[in-house]
Amino acid sequence: MRVVALAGGTGGAKLAAGLQEIAGEELTVIANTGDDVEALGVHVSPDPDLCTYWLCDEIDEERGWGIRDDTFTVFERLRRLGAPDWFGLTDRDLATCLERRRRLDAGERPTTIARDLAQALGARATVLPMCDEPVRTRIRTPAGWNGFQEYFIRERALPEIEEIELDGIDAATATPEALAALAAAEAIVIGPSNPVISIGPILAVPGIREAIAGADAPVVAVSPFVAGEVVKGPTDKFMSAAGHEPSVAGVAAIYGELIDGLIVDAADPDRDPVSAGLTTSRIDTLMTDAGARRRVGAATLELARSLRV
Repeated sequence: MRVVALAGGTGGAKLAAGLQEIAGEELTVIANTGDDVEALGVHVSPDPDLCTYWLCDEIDEERGWGIRDDTFTVFERLRRLGAPDWFGLTDRDLATCLERRRRLDAGERPTTIARDLAQALGARATVLPMCDEPVRTRIRTPAGWNGFQEYFIRERALPEIEEIELDGIDAATATPEALAALAAAEAIVIGPSNPVISIGPILAVPGIREAIAGADAPVVAVSPFVAGEVVKGPTDKFMSAAGHEPSVAGVAAIYGELIDGLIVDAADPDRDPVSAGLTTSRIDTLMTDAGARRRVGAATLELARSLRV
């Protein structure tokens, strides 16, 4: 079954790992690059790398980012030499970013680089960035504008959000690889990532939403709310700032007619969270281990199969 998953952040990356166990090489992951940042002299692409590390079983699950059993030797040395210390990278993660920087400086496309890095590290699925052009999510707080990483890490996502923008989105275009994957897909899955700042930038890339809407494949989203709460990250804060109710109903409203089905956590307190016309399936969506990730992936694809005309 040819599957395309939209992912950004831990929830989407976890689901991608579960889907890979079922679809293998037939899975393509389109990852958010609005969180990308230049730091420590390298180009960091957090969401594509997060997806890659989950797909390759290298992720540090306890920390939620970086590589398991990795060290901070180079970062600590950089700090001692006076480098900015608010954005840390483990040693092997830094190696990924150094290789990306080298290839970008050589004029290679981000799409080619992301695909090759994931393959080199052992992913069976294909990992694609949402576009090749630079797009940066920016957050305005009472103190002014910040890049997403500055807001999320340096400011710890604490200040009030007054506005969210995607700098560079108008100049972005869907890549031929992303469009081809969507056109060939038998199921399109929107992962349980933040719908505003993880999935939102992907859908905002000119051509992506249109390709999904025009695809023959059913589109199934997985709610990021477990038992009515967000497992990780400030999803509720960003949804409220964007004018949406932080709930399953709010997620459904954001995606609207783009999706055909929605996976809802079995323990969600709202027994009728979405309007009529959207097919839902209730399962335990908490992905605590590899078995749970595969189980949620299988249930998501089963819902997609049931929606195929």
